[in-house]
Amino acid sequence: MHNAHTILVADDHPLLLKGLVDELESKGYNVIAQSTNGLEALEQLLDLRPDIAILDIQMPMLSGIEVITKATDAGCTTRFILLTSHKEEGLVYRAKQLGISGYLLKEEPFLEMERCILKVSAGETYFSKTFEQMVETTINPQLKKLKLLSSSERTILRMVAQSKTSKEIAEELLISLRTVQKHRSNIIQKLELGGGDQWASWISKYKDLILSL
Repeated sequence: MHNAHTILVADDHPLLLKGLVDELESKGYNVIAQSTNGLEALEQLLDLRPDIAILDIQMPMLSGIEVITKATDAGCTTRFILLTSHKEEGLVYRAKQLGISGYLLKEEPFLEMERCILKVSAGETYFSKTFEQMVETTINPQLKKLKLLSSSERTILRMVAQSKTSKEIAEELLISLRTVQKHRSNIIQKLELGGGDQWASWISKYKDLILSL
């Protein structure tokens, strides 16, 4: 067999799932399970304990990241490869934080999947070049800026990212509305952002990154 490691594949698009499984099996990979939703994938993971799981990041019932989090909490030592059609900085950072072994764009050729499996099988990590560049050029610089924030400012920023108003934040933290507004002003200044649309756009773009602080 080309690769003796056991593999589980999950994708909610049946044609894409079949295509990937067929391609893997034609190359000699040992696919022992496949599923079309996150809950089923989690059950199979905990039952079969495959060496590698290739998961679509967006699936019904449980997302790929939710599957990984729950499986890891249950003591599963499977190594995970995430597949995505999206190039969102927050999700890439979250994948890094979770210790996910591989992260690939669905548009990549199958050769990229083979390279990823080879690296992951050897205990290494493999992210698409697009994501590696994203970490260096976008995520790391944003993290550097976020480290300038005080503990209180980070707390308020997380709450803003959760769509809470200044009034709600003030009530929850038992501080004055004026204090919240002052913190928000300081955050915008430290992050070198303008107010209004630029601030709202930045919050939306880096929501996952902010919530992970």
